[in-house]
This record gives sequence, structure tokens and C-alpha cells, in this order.
Amino acid sequence: MHEFVAIIWVYKFVDSHKTRPTSGSHIQGRSCSSFFCESAFLRPLPATLIMALVNGALVLKKLIFFLALCLISLLSSSQGKKVYNEFRYPFIKKASSFPSVSSSSSSGHSHDYDYIIVGGGTAGCPLAATLSQNFSVLVLERGGVPFANSNVSFLQNFHIALADTSPKSPSQPFVSTDGVINSRARVLGGGSVINAGFYTRASPRFIKRVGWDAKLVNESYPWIEKQIVHEPLLEPYQMAFRDSLLDAGVSPFNGFTYDHLYGTKVGGTIFDRFGRRHSSAELLSSGNPQKLTVLIYATVQKIVFDTSGKKPKAVGVTFKDENGSQHQAFLVDKPQSEVLLSSGAIGSPQMLLLSGIGPKADLEKLNIPVVLNNEFVGKGMADNPMNAIFVPSSRAEKQTLIETVGITKRGVYIEASSGYGQSQDSIECNHGILSAEIGQLSTIPPKQRTPEAIQAFIKHKRNLPHEAFKGGFILEKIASPISKGDLSLINTNVDDNPSVSFNYFSHPYDLKRCVDGIRIATKVVQSEHFTNYTRVDKQTVEKILNMSVKANVNLIPKNINDTKSLEQFCKDTVITIWHYHGGCHVGTVVSPDNKVLGVNRVRVVDGSTFSESPGTNPQATVMMMGRYMGLKILRDRLGRAAGI
Repeated sequence: MHEFVAIIWVYKFVDSHKTRPTSGSHIQGRSCSSFFCESAFLRPLPATLIMALVNGALVLKKLIFFLALCLISLLSSSQGKKVYNEFRYPFIKKASSFPSVSSSSSSGHSHDYDYIIVGGGTAGCPLAATLSQNFSVLVLERGGVPFANSNVSFLQNFHIALADTSPKSPSQPFVSTDGVINSRARVLGGGSVINAGFYTRASPRFIKRVGWDAKLVNESYPWIEKQIVHEPLLEPYQMAFRDSLLDAGVSPFNGFTYDHLYGTKVGGTIFDRFGRRHSSAELLSSGNPQKLTVLIYATVQKIVFDTSGKKPKAVGVTFKDENGSQHQAFLVDKPQSEVLLSSGAIGSPQMLLLSGIGPKADLEKLNIPVVLNNEFVGKGMADNPMNAIFVPSSRAEKQTLIETVGITKRGVYIEASSGYGQSQDSIECNHGILSAEIGQLSTIPPKQRTPEAIQAFIKHKRNLPHEAFKGGFILEKIASPISKGDLSLINTNVDDNPSVSFNYFSHPYDLKRCVDGIRIATKVVQSEHFTNYTRVDKQTVEKILNMSVKANVNLIPKNINDTKSLEQFCKDTVITIWHYHGGCHVGTVVSPDNKVLGVNRVRVVDGSTFSESPGTNPQATVMMMGRYMGLKILRDRLGRAAGI
């Protein structure tokens, strides 16, 4: 209730000090109700004075609204449980509130659900909200809520959540066998809570390739966009980047659009104009609170199967709560009831393996009872490799995340970020997406990544020129990498990360495209639009690469050919942008409608089913997928009018 009271207080205060809008006027698309517009005390005044008063009131309104958001954040931090329980999300509860195994068994299955969703992430939240319109839904999320966490709620704190490696952090780091440190979400809202916020749709080619109904897809995207997506207020750095892309030949300029179009464009963002994040978790407010239950700190350990019939049938799941106590949740005894895995490209194949679905030999080594022998679970893992080019600047840049993108016909995407070093002391702090402490550029083999090595690096970083952290970076990402890896269990502890390999640049075509992308990126940095904006003289390609290697704050030993061989530069400076996918591919692990092959009542709804990452950034399509699959399931059960 505190959030509601704060907003009401702001509007009452501000609206009591401005003119009454004319009849039928709207403020940001919302009708101006009499409640907010009662105090029209201004009488006819000179036009200039009226304009001054109005502009002053608007500025005051923005200021107070921003202060209110800060107040909300403080209130949420101290009384977060009441905020999400009593206001928009009365159905969110801690896992310990669910009946224990002993109480459930003594009273029978007192909590049966039509759908159990494992993972309240980017896809899981819209999926749950949609299905709850007609059926009982239980969402089991291993992390907490994002609403009371200022580290994930505000753009300016983007890097802090990634740097947090505590057990309850919304970001869980993992290291691929390639040596690249990565992150997976551990919070309600999933990756949409810890990502850079960029929102852009998949290409029509992708939609056709996965076999989705284009009409239903085009109904599902706007459902997301109307609730949490915004047009960014383009910052000067991003404007210079936009113009430099065009100068480098990445044309035409397609303006602001969600669509995937060749050329340069401005995409959407889930950060509003105050820099506050609106994640997939907020889509839960569209659910039916009478049929929706969301448990946080609920770590699912395995799917429970009935193997007495011809085909194994899911009957429920076992999970532990925040105190370590065991629980079971069961499906309603109907053929259409399902366990829906939405745990992401790491979590979903991991959960299938822990539940006994996977390569028989691997499961038997860990003494996991084999439910179904499927050698393809965990195979075909891919991550879009990214490399960064440093953009020097004569001043400290304001922090910006992804707002503009260049979509080339060479199979690479070009994006930009800025402002990770903000002060004279920032050289001693971590630098967001490009930070050794966070590990986004640490590609040294894990066994060599010792505390001593990290401390030695930090000491070295303090000796780097401060100018190295004043600018920003051009980010070059390979689309649809051909290089593939795999995922396998290390042990049976669901809290531990599985072993993951991506095999970056193992296919020569991926390396060739990286070289092409680096050439485009250096042209962007050399463009007069960037040099005029940054007030730094045009640099040679070799010097740009040399600065990038030095500013590339990682622990990997540098190769002497880094600045002369673009291939070596790609290999030595590869990082991740968290767009990994695969492990539960359509045709080998799941059917075209995402049902797990060989068993009944299990479906996978997330990026683990993708053979390529959709669009330049996948979150829009993963959110849409949750809505799309929810509608498809409803319409298959209830007819085409369901979910409208």
C-alpha cells in the first residue's frame, strides 16, 4: 500500500498546483480524472505567465515523481513483503508457506494444479499470467522478488547485481569450460531483471523457421509492449553511435521500431524515463489472482513421474523452500495438466537431466533413475560471442545501455554502451558489463583464476590511465553462431551449475564474421560523428585495437598478434552478452509444440528450445513466447476465443 500512497500523494500535490486540463484531455494516455484535477484555482492570466507556471509545474511534477520513486524503493526495501503481497501481487508467497511433504501426505493432495511452471522468469511470468485466466497455476521460482531490490530496479545500478555473487543474488555466475564467465538469473522475472533492457522483436524468418503462427505472434508481442516497454530518450553518446553506424554503411536508418530490419534503428527498452526497470515479473499483475500462486525461494529438485504406464507421465514436482524443508506439488489428474519448464537454457536441460531424462550412461554415473534415455538433452548449446571495441573520450560519459543497433547483412550486430567509469575514483571500481570483478571479460582458464591473480590484475588496473575508462564501447555480436557445445551434470545438486561448453569460434565461419564485425566497429569509432562528439582525434585501426586490448579489463594472457591479427583479437577478447540458448532442441528433445518427447505432461517454454537467438537481443521474443504458448495451450483446450 505504501507505493500506492506515495503515488497518490505526488499526484494530489502536483495537480493541486496546476491548471485544470480542458474536457477530454489526457496525460500520457490516461484520462485526467476529477480526483486529480479538482484544484483549478488559476484564472485568466497573461499567456507568458501561464506557460511559465505550467512548465514550472511540469518540472516540479517530474522532480517529485522521481523523489517518490526513490521513496518507494526505500519503503520497498524495508517492507518489501507487504508491498508485493498487499498491492499488485497478493499471490506471491515464500515457499515455506506451502504445506510440507508430511502435511501433504497426511491430508492427501490438498494442492493440485492444472499447471506447474518451473521458473518464474522471462517466459514463465507471461506464461503464468495467461494460463491463470482459466486454470489454476503454480509458479515455482528459486529466487526472490525484484521489486524491493534497488540494485536491479534502476539502470544506474545495472552492474551491481552482476557483481553480487552472494547465494541470494539475482545473478548466479557460472564459468563455461571455454573459460568465459557468464551469468544466469536467479530472481522472479529472470533475465529481464538483470539484462541491459533492450527490446526488439525477432525477424519474420525466425518466426517462420520455428513454425509459430504469425498471427498469434503479432497478437502476443503488443500484449508485452503495452505493459512494460518504452521508447528510450536517446542520449548524445547513442546519437553519435547512430550517426556513425550510418557513416560506416549500416543503412538505412529505420527510426524507432521494434521490428528486425536491416540497417540502423533505435529499439525499445524496459527502462522508463526515470531509469526504472520494468521486468517480466510485472506481467504477473495481468494474471487472475484467484487462480495464480507464485512461490519464491522455491527450488525445484526434480519432476516426479509415474512410470507404471506405457509412457512415463509427470504427476508433480519436489522442491525445497528457503529453509531447506521439502515440499511436493501435484498436477490435477487430467491429461491436459502439465509441468512447464521455463528455467532457461541452463536450468531446463539441467532439470530434465536431474529428473531422469537424458543420456542413460551419464545418468547412471550419478545414480539418477533413468526415466527416459535421450542422448540429445543438453546438446547443441550455443552462445553468441561478443567482442568490444573501446571508444576513447575526453570526458566521462553518462551511463547508457543498449538503445541503438546496427543490423548488418554480414551476420553481425553492432551495439554500444557507455559510462562505466564516472569519476576519478572509478578506476578502482568495477566497470559494469566490462569488468574483471564481474568477470564478463575473464577468459583465463578457471584453474588459473586465483585470488592472487585477480588482486594482481586490480593493482595493474589502478595504474592504467584514467582516460581508458572515460569513454564507452562498441559491442560486436555474431548472429546465429554455428559453433556448438553441450551441457552435462557435474553432480545432483540443483543449486550447483552444470558443466557448459560453447566452443566459441570453433567454426571458421563464425570467426570470419567476427573479423567483418570488428572492421565495421573500427569504422564506427573512426567516424567524424564520434570523433567530433568525443573530442578525440581519429585513431588508426591498430591503435584502436591496442587500446581495446588494454582497456579490455580481463585476465587472459594477451597474444602479441592481437592488434595485427583480427582473428587473434576475436579469440582473445571474446566475451558473452548472455544470449546463450539450446539444450532442449525441437525435433530431438521436444516436439514442434514444445512437448518433451517420450513422456506425457511435460513441456519446455524458454530459449533452450531455440537453435538460434532471436533478433539482436532475445528478451522480447522470450517474453512473447510465454504469452504465445499460454494462448496456444488455452486455445487448444478451450477454443480460439480463449485468452482474449
